[in-house]
Amino acid sequence: MFVGGLGRSGSTLIERLLGELPGVAPLGEVVHLWDRGVRADEPCGCGQPFSRCPFWTKVGEHAFGQWRESQAGWLPSLRMRVDRTRRLPVLALGLPSREAELAEYVRSYSRIYAAAAEVADARVVVDSSKHASLAYCLAAIMKPRVVHVVRDPRAVAASWRRRVRRPENGRPMTRWTPARTAVHWLAQNLAFEILRRRGVRVVRVRHEDLLRDPRATVTRLAVRLGLPVGGLDFLDGRHARLGVAHTVSGNPMRFSVGPIELRDRTAPLPRTQRWLVTALTLPLLLWYGYRLAGARR
Repeated sequence: MFVGGLGRSGSTLIERLLGELPGVAPLGEVVHLWDRGVRADEPCGCGQPFSRCPFWTKVGEHAFGQWRESQAGWLPSLRMRVDRTRRLPVLALGLPSREAELAEYVRSYSRIYAAAAEVADARVVVDSSKHASLAYCLAAIMKPRVVHVVRDPRAVAASWRRRVRRPENGRPMTRWTPARTAVHWLAQNLAFEILRRRGVRVVRVRHEDLLRDPRATVTRLAVRLGLPVGGLDFLDGRHARLGVAHTVSGNPMRFSVGPIELRDRTAPLPRTQRWLVTALTLPLLLWYGYRLAGARR
């Protein structure tokens, strides 16, 4: 299962909640596994460095014999050739292009997914890599189920303005201007809408719906994805109890264990920037049920 959408839209939260369902194993943002896991040895969601995490050590053994530095250089380089946002038109139109490289690239993900499912004894693994271009690459060869996470673009832009430090290394996370966020929000969400029309199983979920009624939203999502709907005791009102998750890369929430409160902590945008983002994203903003003033219909 692939969780997609623009960053800061709530994809990590969705993944963590789905990961509490029986038979579902969250993996984090697998797209960054080689750079941040194999190379940089950043912590897994369990708190252990990637190289000392028993789960990922076994996954590497099952998938490739072991994690190798040579792969950590070659596969990200392959990604730069086949998995780029600027290649979305080629991927969306299904034009023949770099087919051998694409097949090799997707094969590496397939090995990781299969190995992780075996090690976790799971029916479903969840990759929250988010990028639409990766979803298109996977869908060209595999049959992923895609969870398309949407959030009000004004809230997304406000989140991208925040100063947030990555808990793995203390470095600041990337910040975007509201205008840049709006353009990327429009492009990524439009790409997932096109992916749905190409026959890929894409289920959309709004971040605001999840915060308003977590239990009902997760239940509806699980039913539409064919996941077990039992075992929702970890959700109580707007609170959730999270277990340890072996996730590579992602929002700092991937380290959360125990009870958490599901609420939006993002401060609103200044008025001028708010209206700029509204104007730039207007068609899809209205399509997804958001009002010009910000309150959802």
